[in-house]
Amino acid sequence: MAWILTKYLITAAIIVAVSELAKRSDKLGALLVALPMVTILAMIWLYVEQQPNEKIANHAWYTFWYVVPTLPMFLLFPMLINKFGFWPALGLSAVVTVGCFWLFAWVVKMFGIDLLP
Repeated sequence: MAWILTKYLITAAIIVAVSELAKRSDKLGALLVALPMVTILAMIWLYVEQQPNEKIANHAWYTFWYVVPTLPMFLLFPMLINKFGFWPALGLSAVVTVGCFWLFAWVVKMFGIDLLP
């Protein structure tokens, strides 16, 4: 239980620190968020918990493929927020992301990459 609590505290502290930094500097905050911190932390936790290398490698492999269809959201959201406000823009961006994901999963499946569970 102590280990899980430690993981939560470290992970949460990093997210809070980055969000606080983003208040002070848009560019630096965005740069740090763009780094795959969550993925890196997940791989570190998997490694520390002695998961097989194959599991860690698969995590990195699938993360790459799951990131690609989320990228349009970062172009769409800035346009929508000024027009509709924060929550509707976030919701619409999420819906578009889900659509992009399903379309992307369908396309890459033709190349032997199965992204759906």
